[in-house]
Amino acid sequence: MLRRFQFTSAVLVSFWLTACMVGPDFKPPQAPAAKKYTATESDTGHPAADEPELVSGKDIPAQWWSVYRSAELDHLIRLGLKDSPDIQSAQATLRALQEDYTSQSGSILYPAVDASVRSDRRNLSGVSFGQSGNFIYTLHDASVNVSYKLDFFGAGRRYLESLRAGVDYQGYQLEAAHLALTANIVTSAISEASLRAQLQAAQEVADSARHQLEIVEQQGKLGVVTPSEVLNQRALLARAEVQLPPLEKQLAQIQHRISVLVGHFPSQNGMPFFALDDLHLPEQLPLSLPSRLVHQRPDIRAAEALLHQASAQVGLATANLYPSLTISASYGTEAIKFGDLLSSPASNVWSIGSNVLQPLFHGGELTAKRRQALASFDAARAQYRQTLLQAFQNVADVLLALQMDARTLALEEKSKALSAETLHLVERQFSLGAASYLALLNAQQAFQQSHTSVVQARALLMTDTAALFQAMGGGWWHRDDAYQSASGDAQFITSMIADGNKEKE
Repeated sequence: MLRRFQFTSAVLVSFWLTACMVGPDFKPPQAPAAKKYTATESDTGHPAADEPELVSGKDIPAQWWSVYRSAELDHLIRLGLKDSPDIQSAQATLRALQEDYTSQSGSILYPAVDASVRSDRRNLSGVSFGQSGNFIYTLHDASVNVSYKLDFFGAGRRYLESLRAGVDYQGYQLEAAHLALTANIVTSAISEASLRAQLQAAQEVADSARHQLEIVEQQGKLGVVTPSEVLNQRALLARAEVQLPPLEKQLAQIQHRISVLVGHFPSQNGMPFFALDDLHLPEQLPLSLPSRLVHQRPDIRAAEALLHQASAQVGLATANLYPSLTISASYGTEAIKFGDLLSSPASNVWSIGSNVLQPLFHGGELTAKRRQALASFDAARAQYRQTLLQAFQNVADVLLALQMDARTLALEEKSKALSAETLHLVERQFSLGAASYLALLNAQQAFQQSHTSVVQARALLMTDTAALFQAMGGGWWHRDDAYQSASGDAQFITSMIADGNKEKE
């Protein structure tokens, strides 16, 4: 019996190894032929004075936010990555899918082996044996049962391939959540710093208006200015002070947002404060080649995983059109007494069986499901291309924003310098009676606007740099805990970048 079982197992393994897999074998889409992201002559060009330099082909560090050189920002992101419910949920979902894949692999790739021990108390009529009376006895049996469904046409392996692609999808979703969280924390910190600077600028304007009111009121007592001019200055102070509550509200709301991003309640203390001067604008920014972007962005990799899953479903639907073979075998003993199951009085029992199932007529169900799978594959392919186009648009928009916002910042700083010089001159003239109150009012308003505009423009440019890091993929492949697909994407991306840098050298 043991020799028969060994021979049968060898035959089954041989059949399984030589079995084919029907349906398409998935091949990752080729990288787009585009050589640059925008229609301009060069994506890098000649940067403006305040525009960071774009370095083509430069790799992205895992902790890309370190370019802002803020210890508070580093601490906040570490806190968020540890306590964020979004990250924890994505991690738990990934673990669940991985365990599901493992369980399904065990049931498909390996035989099911079960051991059973059973005891039956039976009452048989003696009439069946030509005797009177009944026979009452107890029968004990112990057996080992083996069953296995041969995967001749790859239905089981296509199903596992689909599950593996689903695991990859969730793994890239986890990386996308990781990247989104870090980018949101960085942009929120920049927004807080910007609002704090705007609030300080508005407070300085209000203080200046209050100081000017004191001068105007003194001049009003001396008869140098009219009562209407004093009222106008009071109105100017009121307009300056009314700018403060909305900025304070926005500042408090962005602080609440940061607390929630890192998994804390808004009422909890200990959140760092960010000032615009404490966040350094990076001097250089990485610009990945278009051919690498498809491997670096988690959203593109997730769309590719869905395409892979749809391809595997086509193979599964195709394999279901073919026959399936299930074999089973059992070996055990039977005895009247439980203690005799492993001794000589026990009787040996065994069985070997097989079941071949060939679909003949299902009312068109199986062929319709295959057509459905093909249609789903076409939809996934179109969605992948749409994701790819949106990713390239995202990069192109960020590159344009960097260029234009850098120019805007340079112009705003020039405007601020001129308005500050004008205000200083008009204030001196007004104190000497050589300038009208209207001229002073116009100079104050111009300086207020230019000061606030510089703060907003600088924060916007810094936000653009964070958006570029996010658009490039964020360097997730350098993290020790980065998701690894079956193809080892993290090592592949790292080696690809290294090879590209060698070619440039």
